Amino acid sequence: MSLDNIELTPFLVQELFKNSLVELYDVEPEKKPKPILPFNVLGNNRKRVIIIVENDEAAYLPDIELNFLLGILSACKLTMEDVAILNIKKNKPVSYKAIELELKAEKIILFGVGAVQIELPFEFPQYQIQQYNNQTYVSAAMLSQVQDDKTEKTKLWNCLRQVFSL
Repeated sequence: MSLDNIELTPFLVQELFKNSLVELYDVEPEKKPKPILPFNVLGNNRKRVIIIVENDEAAYLPDIELNFLLGILSACKLTMEDVAILNIKKNKPVSYKAIELELKAEKIILFGVGAVQIELPFEFPQYQIQQYNNQTYVSAAMLSQVQDDKTEKTKLWNCLRQVFSL
């Protein structure tokens, strides 16, 4: 009998290698982390301006409010190429950190959305320009309220003139 032809029984192999054999069928496969889904936004975000709204009815905004917003953007010398509209009702949980990481936001305008809803660690009044985390925040009333109230429009316009250096 030569050493090249030794046959070992399964029991003997188990005894010889009891500390170094691995049973693959008992090992759970590694769980892959869930992929991070990007935010669903309207616009191309070229100038890193994020407009956050909260609307149950439409994917982003109803047509009347969207047209009003387009007028505001035009007055600020912006287009839909420059901004991204994010509806917090139609996206995964939205936080200021996620907005910074995924959308590289520099300027964030909140329409009818509170600072707490995007997990900012502070609150600030509407129409006050707030700097935080190398980002500029402006909070305003809901677009439908701004559209119908001249005082609200004036307050918003004064903030936007400062934010966009108009």
